[in-house]
Amino acid sequence: MKTDIQIAQEAKMLPILEIGKQLGLTGDDLELYGKYKAKISLDVYERLKDKPDGKLVLVTAINPTAAGEGKTTTNIGLSMALNKLGKKTITALREPSLGPSFGVKGGAAGGGYAQVVPMDDINLHFTGDIHAITTANNLLAALLDNHLQQGNSLNIDPRRITWKRCLDMNDRALRNIVVGLGGRTNGVPREDGFDISVASEIMAILCLANDLDDLKKRLARMIVGYTYDNEPVTADDLNATGALTLLLKDAIKPNLVQTLENTPSIIHGGPFANIAHGCNSVMATKIGLKLSDYVVTEAGFGADLGAEKFFNIKCRFAGLSPDATVIVATARALKNHGGVPKSELNHENLKALEKGFGNLEKQIENVRKFGVPVVVAINKFPTDTEREMNLIEEKCAELGVEVVLSDVWAKGGDGGIELAKKVVALCESKKAKFKPLYDVSLPIKEKIEIIAKEIYGADGVDFTSKAEKEIEKYEKLGLDKMPVCIAKTQYSLSDDPKLLGKPTGFKITVKNVRISSGAGFLLALTGDIMTMPGLPKIPAANNMDILEDGKIIGLF
Repeated sequence: MKTDIQIAQEAKMLPILEIGKQLGLTGDDLELYGKYKAKISLDVYERLKDKPDGKLVLVTAINPTAAGEGKTTTNIGLSMALNKLGKKTITALREPSLGPSFGVKGGAAGGGYAQVVPMDDINLHFTGDIHAITTANNLLAALLDNHLQQGNSLNIDPRRITWKRCLDMNDRALRNIVVGLGGRTNGVPREDGFDISVASEIMAILCLANDLDDLKKRLARMIVGYTYDNEPVTADDLNATGALTLLLKDAIKPNLVQTLENTPSIIHGGPFANIAHGCNSVMATKIGLKLSDYVVTEAGFGADLGAEKFFNIKCRFAGLSPDATVIVATARALKNHGGVPKSELNHENLKALEKGFGNLEKQIENVRKFGVPVVVAINKFPTDTEREMNLIEEKCAELGVEVVLSDVWAKGGDGGIELAKKVVALCESKKAKFKPLYDVSLPIKEKIEIIAKEIYGADGVDFTSKAEKEIEKYEKLGLDKMPVCIAKTQYSLSDDPKLLGKPTGFKITVKNVRISSGAGFLLALTGDIMTMPGLPKIPAANNMDILEDGKIIGLF
């Protein structure tokens, strides 16, 4: 069996100008990054803003497992299948982070015969968007420390600085550091740390901004710390807004590439889904909707994280109204949720499958709470049995949900035709009546409790004294009328990664609450969520190389 990169390297890509022509774009609309990548000018949206939107389809999943679900692969395969049905379709995805690519997770360009290409470029530096975010983040950190060094006229308390430096790499040694050592000329000594770049608030801002002006306004109101008098200090207070926006002037433009079957793909932005909102950029989605009949996008991890934040945060800010949702699952993953270890997933186990189905059932219920119709896509594996497929179909039928077997990994667009037909039927039925789950004007605790009870199935929420103090502070500052982004493990509906399936009788514990005032949401932290991951014992980087002829090996 060929590896993903071998399949990608054999792809017959079209020049990106030809992909643009499929969408009605001219050379003036595109800024080329070589032959097969381009950025789309923001002028395109201004020109087409009065044109009716196409249909918006979200691809989400059950809680991820070690067995794999194939959400991105399904997204890409569905997009190609819709094009085969004569629907002008764009697949809209997030950009991969270098950290996971060289660590353990792997890339984010799909798999098998459902990939976006050039896969090696996309999974490496791509068009430099994440590097621009890294530079902007660290410029703000440098300006902040320089302000302390040059007299601290803003009266900033060095012990209450919340802004961290960042790096697009997994490096646990940088989580907690001390800066400013080496004498008076080298800065003010203080504790600091690094986040991975995709966890930076600037990434979330880039992905939620509606245009360059909105980007600038959001950057201006980022809180970097507090004064000795407990007043917030913003990026604008440091006179950093203009320079930060300048560094991001190209990064805000969506990136155009293609699938293995030459379906247009817009890949832009990549905030983490467990510590941010986990969706590609608003600009990418909005431009895509003006250029096509269908935009197929995704949200990170399971529907309890990605879809909830897509609906409550991204759609709320961008004024988007999704038409349909695809929930991806596999028989293997459902058996894993039912208690079967990874080593035994190749064997039929209907009892475990039925138990693990509870996770899929809950995610179906979650999406329906937002008024969006659902179809389930079962990503096919060679070890799946007919009885397992029949059981899944029977259980879904009891919930009034249709199930389609997807084989896009092995067959590309042809393996997703039936799924595409179901999606078209859902979209054309006009059954979607989208609405967010809560009103942002509600108290912070109430918003968190609504998500915990309605989406996770928790009995309630416990708040630590630290979280209580932070909530009280934001309410006094008038910063409480925002959506809530809950940082939680992706592996469970609960905040305990070991509770698989559909756990009951649990509460979640909110350890701390932070503010992302530029992005426009409050961040409630549960469990042990790392904003700077570490590398595994054997990093994926150990198996990568480039040969003398320029051929890349080991990149998935």
